[in-house]
Amino acid sequence: MERKNSEAGPSNSPLKIPVASFPTHNSPRVWFLTSALSPLSVRLIRLLLKHGDYVAAGLPPSEIEDDERCIEFKELINDCNSSKKQCEGWKDRIRGIRVDGRAKSQCLAAIAEAIKVFGRIDILLCSSSEAVVGTVEELSTNPATQSLVRDQFEAIYFSQINFIKSALPHLRQKCDGHILILTGITGHIGTPGMSMYCAATWALEGFCDALTYEIAPFNIKLTIVQPNKEIPLLTNKITFAPQLPQYEPQTNPAPQLREVLTHVLNSHPDTRMESQTGKSTIESRFPNLPSESRDKLVMETVHALTAIGGHENPPARHIVGYEGIASVKEKLKTVSEEMEDFVEVSCAVDIYTKSAVNQAALAEIRSQRKHSGSQDSNNEGSILALF
Repeated sequence: MERKNSEAGPSNSPLKIPVASFPTHNSPRVWFLTSALSPLSVRLIRLLLKHGDYVAAGLPPSEIEDDERCIEFKELINDCNSSKKQCEGWKDRIRGIRVDGRAKSQCLAAIAEAIKVFGRIDILLCSSSEAVVGTVEELSTNPATQSLVRDQFEAIYFSQINFIKSALPHLRQKCDGHILILTGITGHIGTPGMSMYCAATWALEGFCDALTYEIAPFNIKLTIVQPNKEIPLLTNKITFAPQLPQYEPQTNPAPQLREVLTHVLNSHPDTRMESQTGKSTIESRFPNLPSESRDKLVMETVHALTAIGGHENPPARHIVGYEGIASVKEKLKTVSEEMEDFVEVSCAVDIYTKSAVNQAALAEIRSQRKHSGSQDSNNEGSILALF
């Protein structure tokens, strides 16, 4: 997808969705989606069925009970059962499976059912998400808000590793498979007002980083897909902890997403929210965006998933979209600069070795700083005296 010139003005032209691309493969693949009711999942399933793949669609019980949440998925099922030529054969290649990811036994049963129906699973897409909005202090005011911390980890971390652990024996036995983890750039960048969401995302990604090495000998690949933060936030359930006065925008300058998300929710009468300052109630909403807005929001990520899923040599991480790439690059630049600023302090811990390697490394650092014109002579004495 070409990126428009950042200096160009906004375009009023309608959204043009390019044709999805898929890796080369010899036969249809079998996908298992841990959560199939989000706008992103529904659009992905349509492309997969159109391409000829098979889909086992996980249906979380808590979301099935929300009629508004299920509208697009029900429309998909109606199309599968219709006589439309473009949907021919779809009904035989999709299976909805009611499953709560927080229960390991249900995950095992769902994986077993998918294998029984389709014979195997080739691609496991961990797509479940739910956001808890609130500062660290706001999530520790009473037992109800404290329980939201556990809920956040259940939704993003524990539920996903339950699916992964349930699918691993099958993927290992067939010595093939691809696990896709849909997270967000919050796996790289902390977001004020969403500390527990970031913590759960980092926990999942850390788990997956270690898992990647463990499953490589069995020819099982793992890819973390990181879209910009608004994609998972505006397509899944959002839960708001009561706001403390000390963290209102007028009082606290730290940028927080609470106001932005509230503004989006208030744009639809069914999801409108009142001010939460001083209240003790916990509010939850599924954002209700127009269909065209959902397309603009998720299709870039959907196309990334179709292009990577089942790839012979997939990336370990894939950041979706220019904004996400720019944000992560800026974060990595900051980390690199801070590391360089304190590299001599880091090297100073090797005070008992005084190896030639340390001396050579410090000589290189001095040389680089000399050429760059940096002046750190005042700080060098006490640190370098240790070597």
